[in-house]
Order: sequence, then structure tokens, then C-alpha cells
Amino acid sequence: MYNNPYYQNAYNPQVSIDRINNQIADLEKMRQQLQQPPQQQPQAITQNFQLAPNNNGMKFVNTIEDVGKEIVYSDTPFFSKDMTVMWVKNTKGDIKSYELNEIVPKDERDLLIDSLQMQVNELRKEMKKNEQYVSDIDEPNKNEKSTSISNGRTSKKEPKKSDGDV
Repeated sequence: MYNNPYYQNAYNPQVSIDRINNQIADLEKMRQQLQQPPQQQPQAITQNFQLAPNNNGMKFVNTIEDVGKEIVYSDTPFFSKDMTVMWVKNTKGDIKSYELNEIVPKDERDLLIDSLQMQVNELRKEMKKNEQYVSDIDEPNKNEKSTSISNGRTSKKEPKKSDGDV
């Protein structure tokens, strides 16, 4: 008698009312589920895609022949191992070659040195032009013969007298 839940709650009717209301709510949910049409389970989607390799980064090769052997799906750069030559191959198979030079950032002293070297080179060019101009002026004088000066040499020394001559 004491283990009967209805007997224990005889003094508190609210507990019984709450339990009955919960059971009614559960029955309402079951009725709604039965009245709704059954939902179809989504079928598993099977995707069969073959994706092209996503390797659009740079590639290292030894020669342009190695570039020609590679298959590319977009414009792809190829670099020589020493990073001095770059080849760009497109999807048609056309290859363009580029020579690479390192650009070293220069500080104020390096810029001043470069400026002074350019000035020295300019002055050397001017000196060569001046030397060429002077040599062009001197050459005609060497080739021309003066009519007033004879080229035949005459000796002003008297011939030696021998002992028999007096």
C-alpha cells in the first residue's frame, strides 16, 4: 500500500494531474506523427568527380625539354634549379622563356656609388671622343707632303781629308 504511487500522491493531486498531462502530450505527439505522411529519407549522393591536379605552384626542371614533357592545365611557371631561367607553358603547349636577374635593394651609399660610376663612365666616353677628334685632326697632316721642305737630306759635314790630300 505504501509502495503504490497512486496512494502516495493521494494527498497531493497536482502530481497526478501533471503526470496525466504529460501522458496526454505524448499521445498527441504520437497521433501527429501518424497523421503526417512518412518523410522520405534522402538518398546518399555519390559524386564521381575527377579533379585535375591542383598544382599551380612553381615547378623546378633542368631544361626546356623537361618543360615540354609536362602536362599542364593552366599557365604554369617552370624554373631552372639555379633560378636564372623561367619558362611559362600554357595549355596549348606554347613555351615562353624568361631570364631572371635578382634585384638587390640599395641603400644611399650604393646609390651614390652607382651615380659616381655612371659619371666616370660618361667622362671616359667624352675622353675617347676627344682623343678620336684629335687623332682625326692629326692624321691629315701626316699624310700631306709639304712642298716647301725637301725630303732629301744633305750632309753639312765636309768629307774627311785623307793624309795625301792637302
